[in-house]
Amino acid sequence: MKVLIVGSGGREHSLAWRISQSSNLTRLWVAAGNAGTAALGENLSIRSNDVDGLVEAAQKTKTDLVIVGPEAPLALGLADRLDDLGISVFGPSRAAAQIEASKGFALDLMKEAGVPCPEFHIFTDQTSALDHLKSHQGPVVVKADGLAAGKGVLLCQNSEQGAAAVRECMSARAFGEAGDTVVLEEYLSGPEVSVFAFCDGENLSPLVAACDYKRLEDGNHGPNTGGMGSFAQPDFWNAELAAQVEQTIMRPVLQAMAERGSPYKGVLYAGLMLTGAGFKVLEFNCRLGDPETQVVMPLLVSDPLELMLACAQGNLGQTQVQWETKSYVGVVMVSGGYPNQYETGFEISGLDTDTPEDTMVFHSGTQLGDGGASGLPVTAGGRVLTVVGGGNSIESARERAYGRLKQISFKNARWRRDIGAVANQGAAQAAG
Repeated sequence: MKVLIVGSGGREHSLAWRISQSSNLTRLWVAAGNAGTAALGENLSIRSNDVDGLVEAAQKTKTDLVIVGPEAPLALGLADRLDDLGISVFGPSRAAAQIEASKGFALDLMKEAGVPCPEFHIFTDQTSALDHLKSHQGPVVVKADGLAAGKGVLLCQNSEQGAAAVRECMSARAFGEAGDTVVLEEYLSGPEVSVFAFCDGENLSPLVAACDYKRLEDGNHGPNTGGMGSFAQPDFWNAELAAQVEQTIMRPVLQAMAERGSPYKGVLYAGLMLTGAGFKVLEFNCRLGDPETQVVMPLLVSDPLELMLACAQGNLGQTQVQWETKSYVGVVMVSGGYPNQYETGFEISGLDTDTPEDTMVFHSGTQLGDGGASGLPVTAGGRVLTVVGGGNSIESARERAYGRLKQISFKNARWRRDIGAVANQGAAQAAG
């Protein structure tokens, strides 16, 4: 099977790594890829939001299956374009991708389907939003409705902060068109968990759960980031909770999407919070998470290409999906200065060191060197690497991950030192 993966992060490298182990793979391309994916297939110099370029590449290479990593090309209709050409694609249609592309859409869908979610109000007019806040007491969450690169969620401790956040979205247009509509949401507290299901429009796979760390610094301090680490599966996650989430959240949403004429195919990612009233949905995403994918892919026992093709072709009901029972911890190494300004172009050493058992290194912001004497890859982004360790417990997996990380270095590297450290205390309380 000839496969094209869209994306250039650690998520896509871990997908390429797992797919390269499939006996069904005959050729692999990654657009645009990174230094890690270059060792597994051929990188194509096509940006992930260049829908025309991606469609042309899929046609030219006679690709059998396109696997879409990030959300932007899905929201731009890449899956629709490929489907029209008869090319199988793992990822939802533009209409189905609205579950992530519009927070208001997702909340309306959940309300319609009876899925537990925060109380919310949607505003397209700034004055109306500010008037609503005048009568609000206590904390509030302000969200830009559209895609904002993970930065459009503002946690406000009172109505004054909420009003400032509304103005940031709607007047200052800090998130561009994404903030033209805002959602004011009930402020919830409790442990968080990310839950993933493979879907074919009607059926879904057994769920897999992971927890991630958003804050830059140890102890969940500092600014939000794209993710500083993750682990799977959390100790509190069990068959009973999985069945509850499947029946009360995932299946109702899948059914509601089908009834709207937008059957959901691909990975459905639910960001959940465990409150005193049970699980509530904080968000839905239309793709795998990063860095969660880096700890989820090693858990996948089933052939990934058979699984993803079954989702694309509506045959998941005929496919067995099995997850490993081990634990994995992933620690993200970032460039100093991230998530703000940072320098790149620094050589990365230690990647070719003898790899300890049950460890992996997935590339994100890296590229091949310029042919210098060292031949080492160099840093090319904020999040540079995810170092993953596996074991029979979160503790042993964590020990392996940090042991491997100590062998790797680049100038101005930084990382959190507490990924997975409180996994037995509610696990996701560590997630920012």
